[in-house]
Amino acid sequence: MNLNTNNWQDFKINELFDVCLSAGDLKIDTCEIGDIPLVSSGQSNNGIVGCIDKAGDGKAQLFDGNLITVDMFCHAFYQYRTFYAVSHGRVNILIPKFKLNPPIGLFIATIINKEIYKYSYGRALYSDEISRMIIKLPTKSEEHIPDWTFMEEFIKSLNSKNVTTKNRGGHELHTLGTTEWEDYRLDSLFLIRKGKRLTSSEQVEGDTPYIGAIASNNGVANYIGQSPIHSENTISLSYNGSVGECFYQSKPFWATDDVNVLYPKFKQFNKYIALFICTIIKREKYRYSYGRKWILENMNSTIIKLPKDKNGQPNWDFMETYIKSLPYGDRL
Repeated sequence: MNLNTNNWQDFKINELFDVCLSAGDLKIDTCEIGDIPLVSSGQSNNGIVGCIDKAGDGKAQLFDGNLITVDMFCHAFYQYRTFYAVSHGRVNILIPKFKLNPPIGLFIATIINKEIYKYSYGRALYSDEISRMIIKLPTKSEEHIPDWTFMEEFIKSLNSKNVTTKNRGGHELHTLGTTEWEDYRLDSLFLIRKGKRLTSSEQVEGDTPYIGAIASNNGVANYIGQSPIHSENTISLSYNGSVGECFYQSKPFWATDDVNVLYPKFKQFNKYIALFICTIIKREKYRYSYGRKWILENMNSTIIKLPKDKNGQPNWDFMETYIKSLPYGDRL
């Protein structure tokens, strides 16, 4: 399907959504680990900084899924499941006045994201501002009515498989009950190797991914002509710059000296398990910053919680199945 915008019209956000904020002062480091996503301001991981217990802080509102969140910098995400959001105006929650579903949510979130260039620390996007925001959407005719059917069909056309919130067996996606989780040192699971400095003047054009200490684009800052120094099927983890940002790397690459690379010590490692572990590792970001770098010694001794099997070993099968059960998880 093509996106012919000739018949698109302007709509104010408050025509389509009620805009609200979370109450309280929810902080991830004051809550117990659980399976409820906590949405904060950020451009990655659907805005989710970690998962907390359903009890939260006892004050913040627990929002149902099937909503759109837009942070103060205009990063918009469709939230398909129940979630918490941080307060102080950092995350706006858009509650639809129409029948929203995953494809339409993804379509509208993408349109809102096109407005990102207008906002920054100096000009944050708060509730009053987003209520007045104008976005263009396809319409059925000359009438001022969004063409929901077109939006849904367009998103579905991007992949031949049906959009669903169920796993391959037709069952609802797995929940992350954390009762059967165990502590594991990072160096018991991975051999951690450092990246290597390569200045911009030394770089030549080419096809090798150059992984920098950045929070976007899977860590790829550039493509260079130098040969890769790290293997595929590994995880890159920044200890400087955007500290704590980690990504699964599917191709051989070069990592800057601000990035460490995690080589698995276990055989059952793939992109699904890697994405699960990356999400867990990112929960440790709050402990570090530009002024307190995640040095190699501390990274080796970092303890993360993972699901365990009946033998007390990490339950790799569960992690893989969980990621595959998420919406679009089988399309990675």
